[in-house]
Amino acid sequence: MMARVLEVLGGLTWAQVFGVGGIVHVACFAAVALHCLTHRRDSRSAILWLFTAWAFPILGPLGYAAFGIARVPRKAWRKRSADSTFGAAREDSERESHPLAYWRSLREARRCAPPEAAAAFDAALDAITPEHRLLAGNAVTLLENGTETFPAMLEAIRGARHHIHILSYIIGADDVGRRILDACAERARAGVKVRVMYDAFGSQPARLRRFFRRYDGIPGMRVVAFSLVNLLKQQVQINLRNHRKLFVVDGESGFTGGINLHKGHLGACDRPAIRDYHFRIRGPLVNELQYTFLRDWYYMTDESPEELLGEAYFGRSAAIAGEVPARLVNSGPTSLEHSVEELFFIAVTTARRDIVAVTPYLVPTEPLLYALRMAAMRGVQVRLGVPAVNNHRSVRYASRALYAGLLEAGVRIFERRGPLLHAKAMVVDGLLAVFGSANLDVRSLRLNYESTVVAYDAALADRLMEEMLVDFAESDEIGLNAWLKRPRRQRILENAFSLADQIL
Repeated sequence: MMARVLEVLGGLTWAQVFGVGGIVHVACFAAVALHCLTHRRDSRSAILWLFTAWAFPILGPLGYAAFGIARVPRKAWRKRSADSTFGAAREDSERESHPLAYWRSLREARRCAPPEAAAAFDAALDAITPEHRLLAGNAVTLLENGTETFPAMLEAIRGARHHIHILSYIIGADDVGRRILDACAERARAGVKVRVMYDAFGSQPARLRRFFRRYDGIPGMRVVAFSLVNLLKQQVQINLRNHRKLFVVDGESGFTGGINLHKGHLGACDRPAIRDYHFRIRGPLVNELQYTFLRDWYYMTDESPEELLGEAYFGRSAAIAGEVPARLVNSGPTSLEHSVEELFFIAVTTARRDIVAVTPYLVPTEPLLYALRMAAMRGVQVRLGVPAVNNHRSVRYASRALYAGLLEAGVRIFERRGPLLHAKAMVVDGLLAVFGSANLDVRSLRLNYESTVVAYDAALADRLMEEMLVDFAESDEIGLNAWLKRPRRQRILENAFSLADQIL
């Protein structure tokens, strides 16, 4: 068969080759155009992909298939369907006649009302994320960098009695990754149930080194990759990634924030540690982290909802652990709406006094960019902290292309010197503290699976603000006049990358 194909191709003239190639090119472009016009909401992104598909035959359409399809086809990947099934099982477990503990724990913790100053903001969150309500009685501790986070995680692992659940975008095949998973393996051998999930794209270096295979066959321990790529099921979308960082031990203690499980967060003699924040949580909110982990786990494994929603996983965190009212906001490409984008938009538009935020990647969507500018123009003091040197150069250029518009509106921008600033956090009006895995970029706001915590607590907001001010003190503030005088070559480069900001 192959010989026959080669024989036919060998008999074609150059004119025929170009003719056939032209037909294939037009057909591929038409397919991309049809999908863009049918599915894509962002006009800039659609125009960019149409140009790419036309200007780069074959490669352009292939790139669109791999990176440009933001929505997850329900019949192909079934993530949304799996989430719905898992949610329906939870609803069944919450009925009065059912003995499972998830509903009991929420009822005992008592859903609470937000502070009066945040009532309108929280009402809007109820509308966009009704699945996770505001819960009272939480204790939240800020952990600075890997030097504080990893020892706290290892301590929690070594004290585990029933189960350990870990979800991380990156798990490194290095000393940090080994120490965490080796400690999990030790507890698994002692009878503790261990579930570990990593993102297949983010942890690709460790996968290529077959790092995770060393934990195969350990009784009670299972390590799986979260991936929406499966050629057998015609799944080729590598653009949708699970960027969450969730860690739950015995349903009593949880961790979330911006820190991945690799050595970059510890640093070395020739390389400073990545600058980041993580948070340890106790109280009813741990149930929400638990549910989110198990829902993603259910999608990637063959374990049943009845097993995963059992009392063993949800009965331990009902006790009041502190005084922080908090709620979880999950987001992902299978959601009908972009919850985390709406969360930040509402936080910015309802701010009255000040907004302080740090993010490693400042490439927000158009609505959020507009909201930041309008907040500054109506008198809200807006301060943004970003790294001076970014690990993704293309994102750095695209981000800097936005500076002029923000500075002209009155937004203050601080570029932190030294190690990469990887923290993702926001404080609004000295009361609202927002932290988690989401960056202020299009990928986090619309493509990735993300988890973000919203807390209403002045003491926590002050502690988070204190940490951000440390970063601002190690930063250079960008001045408008000096910025407008930067070299023309630099402006051209930044504007060129900004054209692709919707797909970076």
